[in-house]
Amino acid sequence: MTDPLIVAVDIGTTAVKAALFDRPLKSLGHTQRRLRSHHPQPDWVEQDADELFEAVVDAVEELLGKAEGEIVGCGLDHQGESIVAWDAETGAALSPNVVWQCKRSAAILARLEAEGAGEEIKRLTGMPLDPYFSASKLTWLLEEVPAVAEARERGRLRLGTLDAFVCDRLGAGSATDPSTASRTQLQRLGSVGWDERLAGLFGIPVETLPEVTETVGALGELRHVRWRVPLPLTARLVDQQAALAGTGCVEAGMSKATYGTGVFVLAHVGDDAPEPRGGLLPTVAWTIDGRTSYALDGGVFTAGALLEWLSGDLGLAPDPPALSALARTVEDSAGVRVLPALAGIGAPWWVPDARAAITGLTAAVRPAHVARAALEAIAWRVADVLETVGAQVEVESLRVDGGLTREPLLLQLQADTTGVPVEPMEADATVQGAALLAAVGAGLFATPADGAALVQPGARVEPASDPAWRVAEHARWKRFVKLAAQL
Repeated sequence: MTDPLIVAVDIGTTAVKAALFDRPLKSLGHTQRRLRSHHPQPDWVEQDADELFEAVVDAVEELLGKAEGEIVGCGLDHQGESIVAWDAETGAALSPNVVWQCKRSAAILARLEAEGAGEEIKRLTGMPLDPYFSASKLTWLLEEVPAVAEARERGRLRLGTLDAFVCDRLGAGSATDPSTASRTQLQRLGSVGWDERLAGLFGIPVETLPEVTETVGALGELRHVRWRVPLPLTARLVDQQAALAGTGCVEAGMSKATYGTGVFVLAHVGDDAPEPRGGLLPTVAWTIDGRTSYALDGGVFTAGALLEWLSGDLGLAPDPPALSALARTVEDSAGVRVLPALAGIGAPWWVPDARAAITGLTAAVRPAHVARAALEAIAWRVADVLETVGAQVEVESLRVDGGLTREPLLLQLQADTTGVPVEPMEADATVQGAALLAAVGAGLFATPADGAALVQPGARVEPASDPAWRVAEHARWKRFVKLAAQL
């Protein structure tokens, strides 16, 4: 008799990934489809929602062709704050997928601030007014997209995040989970479900939003005519929360950083909603059997995207791996500093209109110095976040995952800038976390901790820096950020 199988689907910013796992959470294969982002105006970032849906269908179809055995669960994770509007009857997208990086709703937030609603929103959600979150993007769709307004008038409008859009089109209904709702600014801190007051402040009709269910359990069935079998949906959550589980950080006091388009640091803080302090975001990790776990979140919005830009657009190297290899050819950055702010600055600064900067250029600077400065910048931005986390939760080590963590120089820089050991995990802990929680929902594990026991980090990277150097250099870095971002 074969072991039961779990499918994990990760709807990321740059790609859709589908992976197959056995009960011990060993990967048995994976597929991937790249996603294209478009920038129709400065600071706008969007994706074709129908193209994204087809990428999910294609990736799963290919994966199922490799699956031998009974699939007992499927975990779906997604971009989190990205949103889309669709027709309730046909499932057709009425808007693009407005990506979490998009700043098109900045004017709406300025209007809410001017109307005096800003402080109430911050108090109820624990989050700053920033176009990063979903609510203002949804308001923008309602106000600016005629097809959305028309669907609302006809009673056929659905608004939501990518999980709800994809699940609805695949037959499981328009639904999401508390971890996702906590990223929208439409769920009150410490509660689960949509808040009527917040929805009213943003002008969003609650009846158009997806149902909020638990993160794991019997959540419906995903079907498509091109799939040879349906998938029992047993977990659904935000990608960064999936990575929290996939790195084994399922107990209070454990912290992880996932390095992708951006870097997202999450620290598990237990079952009590944390106070919003220091520019960190209080967020739901997951809700299981009526019990909600919480995390502190700090996002660095530009990381892998910086290396893509420096290599692909500025031509400093053929690709990001080559850029990282170039960085290893020099001992320092020759005084070059990079502010990774292609999508503004997130925690703990929160400057959405900040611009990326490269400073300290002299005639002696070569592409290798800029490449190393870029890696140093990513490491220091994570150190900004982890320093703030450490003021609330003791950080003994940092578990890290994502494609950039294959770069040894970045791992050493990260340990040196934070002063804590860095523990590299599987390069794709997000997918593994979706599978882990899907296994809980399918009854293969009683709790996330049971699955996390199977997740072990690789060899630790210890800090090699002197504490006095670290304190002084971090102070210099923060002065640079303030000057470059005009704070």
